[in-house]
Amino acid sequence: MVIYRKAKMQDVEALHSIINEFAEKGLMLPRSRSSLYESLREFTLIEVDGTVVGAGALHISWEDLAEIRALAIRSEHQGKGLGKELIRLLIQEAQELGINKVFALTYQVEFFKKCGFNEVSKEAMPHKIWKECINCPKFPNCDEVAVVKEIVE
Repeated sequence: MVIYRKAKMQDVEALHSIINEFAEKGLMLPRSRSSLYESLREFTLIEVDGTVVGAGALHISWEDLAEIRALAIRSEHQGKGLGKELIRLLIQEAQELGINKVFALTYQVEFFKKCGFNEVSKEAMPHKIWKECINCPKFPNCDEVAVVKEIVE
């Protein structure tokens, strides 16, 4: 049974494990437990038979802009549509908040394109999205790709 739900305090260890498993492979940025506790309310989780197998966060950047970040699904659960549904739910959440544009910085460009995102130049993105980049181990040589989806009601 698959359930999508908002994260709770007891989910931090599972989140930390999933995200950092991908970070160790260079597929996403690592997250500390501290940062996960601070941003816990942003996360939606995927549970399969009571076990957390994936997650993603919707981070508000500005009045009309939000970022999908820390999207990760354990490899044995990939290719089953779980990620696409999670993206749909995060976009729905943005829409309910009145946000009309969602972006991601990603290495998984094709996945996001399948979810209706378009690749854009990072330079075209507002400077406010870069405020956390100073803490990134790849700063200032970011090799992630920017993708954007306009939300139409």
